[in-house]
Amino acid sequence: MRILFLAPLRANTGNSTTAARIRSHLEAAGHECELRDAAGVQSPLEAAKLISQRTFDAGLAIHMYKAGRFLLANRIPFGVIFGGTDVNEDVKNEEKCRVMGAVLDEARFAVAFTYKMKEAAAKHWPQAISKIHIQPQGIRTTPNVAFDFEAFLHHAGMMHSPENTQIFLLICGLRRVKDPLYLVEAFSEWHEREPRVCLAIIGPMVDPLFTNEVKAKLQNIDGVHLIEEIPQADLQALIKSSFAVVNSSLSEGMSAAILEAMDLEVPVLARDIPGNAAIMRHGDTGLLFTNPKHIFKKENLASYRGTTCQHIRTVQRF
Repeated sequence: MRILFLAPLRANTGNSTTAARIRSHLEAAGHECELRDAAGVQSPLEAAKLISQRTFDAGLAIHMYKAGRFLLANRIPFGVIFGGTDVNEDVKNEEKCRVMGAVLDEARFAVAFTYKMKEAAAKHWPQAISKIHIQPQGIRTTPNVAFDFEAFLHHAGMMHSPENTQIFLLICGLRRVKDPLYLVEAFSEWHEREPRVCLAIIGPMVDPLFTNEVKAKLQNIDGVHLIEEIPQADLQALIKSSFAVVNSSLSEGMSAAILEAMDLEVPVLARDIPGNAAIMRHGDTGLLFTNPKHIFKKENLASYRGTTCQHIRTVQRF
């Protein structure tokens, strides 16, 4: 079978990582799968021409609005995978919600990573509930064994020795829904008391305007460092060397960064939102917080580091 696979493919983001993994498994199953960046498609008509020229048999899309809408009214059957922001954020826009409803109506099936995500989708499109299937994400980590953690610290301006530095790592593309500024003042106050503690915000600069806002804010903040994206294998090595991974998102589908941290047995501190609560057990596989200052209590920190954060049962290892 020849499959046209559309997804948002901004480098080093969760959607692009997920799309690459799915494509590899489809190809391993004997299918031909052409993965295309949905950002490069302008309309369903352009997708129709591509389908006709390449004689695709079926379509697949990650994110109902950013990708799924381009498969509407085309001659091939298709399925969609919820991206997270489509179900959690884009539904707040009336026109986007209408378009995504049409996508779900026409799709042969839809995939939600968690029950919470299926529940959220069913609230807006109850007629589609029977075609929404729950399939948790899989994860595979291959950290770069040659990664130089000390050189990374010096390059990033965190000059303490690796043995004395406690890095809390926030992995996100810089956009408002990830809300990285939620934690910076609390971390700055903690860094003032404990200079070895640092927050490193790392990831692609997706939203230029918001990136400038973050940079301006951090000019007057100590103990918080903004770092450009690095290759995935290096990032996983950095996760492994960090004290903990934190997540401050306003909404998540299923955070690949959290899953990777768990796979690498690194503690996770995450904002208490449905997408995070669906894959974490508070006090067992990490900490869910509603107030940034709660994560800095000494009794909590002792329990984090004592937690093994083993790979959670709902995640399917490849």
